[in-house]
Amino acid sequence: MNKIPPLAITFIKAIIHIASLSVLLYFYLLIDSNQLGADPVKEMIHFLGKTGLNYLLITLAITPISKRFKQPLLGRIKRVLGLYSFAWLCLHLIAFLWLELNWEVFLLFDEVIKRPYLSLGMLAWIILLLLSITSITSIKRKMKQAWFSLHRWVYIAVLLGTVHYYWSVKSGLIEPSIYFVICFILLRERSSYFKAQFKELITFIKKAPLFS
Repeated sequence: MNKIPPLAITFIKAIIHIASLSVLLYFYLLIDSNQLGADPVKEMIHFLGKTGLNYLLITLAITPISKRFKQPLLGRIKRVLGLYSFAWLCLHLIAFLWLELNWEVFLLFDEVIKRPYLSLGMLAWIILLLLSITSITSIKRKMKQAWFSLHRWVYIAVLLGTVHYYWSVKSGLIEPSIYFVICFILLRERSSYFKAQFKELITFIKKAPLFS
């Protein structure tokens, strides 16, 4: 199979930007035309959160796709997809803070502590915040190998985000279940990494003073 040229990657990035702006415009039109149902606030928050989760899952799908079809340059679009995922999830958090809590930040902390599904969502957001900050090229260069270790935390973020979404849906669990299946498939593609980490953990435990 022919390799995708760098110019095509630039074109794909342009499509991602256009598609993202189109989704944002679509979201605005839904609000403007009052098509968000009986509970528009809930639908707004869910729309933003689910869109962010979609972008995150697509980001994780890039690596197995690029390996399967031997297209290493596809990895270059992970950054833009990941940043869009974080942007949508920031809007998700802002919408919740604004429309549900009326900008009461301390109430947000209280809600996060009281509701486990919000705790998971906030942990996922914090992880993605760190990944977004360290995606800056200068910071990435300074971190060197530590950058790769940190960015593998995206596996935890996507799992937390999927559970958060599943837990937040009060009815109609078919769609959240599909997200769980997709998440499982994407994480299973990294089974060799998880096996290596598990072996390292076992070795560490065996060498611990308690077991030596």
